[in-house]
Amino acid sequence: MTPILYGAPLSPFVRKVAVLLEEKNIAYEWNPVRPHDRLEEFQRISPLGKIPAYQDDKVALADSSVICFYLEKTHPEKPLYPTDTLELVRALWFEEYFDGTMITPLSTIYFQTWMNPLLGKPVDEAALKAAHEAVPPMFAYLESELNPNQWMVGDTFSIADISLTGGFLNLRLTDFKIDKQRYPKLAAYVERALERPSFKKCEVFMQGFIAKMKEKLLAQKG
Repeated sequence: MTPILYGAPLSPFVRKVAVLLEEKNIAYEWNPVRPHDRLEEFQRISPLGKIPAYQDDKVALADSSVICFYLEKTHPEKPLYPTDTLELVRALWFEEYFDGTMITPLSTIYFQTWMNPLLGKPVDEAALKAAHEAVPPMFAYLESELNPNQWMVGDTFSIADISLTGGFLNLRLTDFKIDKQRYPKLAAYVERALERPSFKKCEVFMQGFIAKMKEKLLAQKG
């Protein structure tokens, strides 16, 4: 069977898996279900109702980190996890740093400045303010870690870069920008990653999903 990736493309976690699939040139189908979708096959694979989920002819998995690690082990031809132990743990740390820490303020900015207005929901100004205040220490940390490498871990694009930069794609829907004067290396790094064909393809899919979402909202209002 052709592998299936389940999850809406606005999710950075779903995007992490999609970019890795693209980087490894693995053919797949993308089913853009939302969290807790009632689709029976999705519920079976993801008992917690979270996205992403993934299925091929061997396994059915949930959780972006688990899926990505599985794909790395089963498709090692283009490695995206460092082989050196110290570089590997560093890459896994940055994956966790985004998934466990950066995701909260970046998603809050995106939801409060783009998604909520689109859905006609009020903006939580206090949450937005807290998110903006949480960003500078994170960006300063990444800025300090980037020197002197082109990528975050060594000289090769890896799971660390896929994880760290994927969340910035949603911010292109808002007026949020990385301060290039304050964080020049980080700004260049993010732009360099998002220009890769793998991210570009995900962005096209995301824009198509958004267009359909807007059509549905307009139909509901009509």
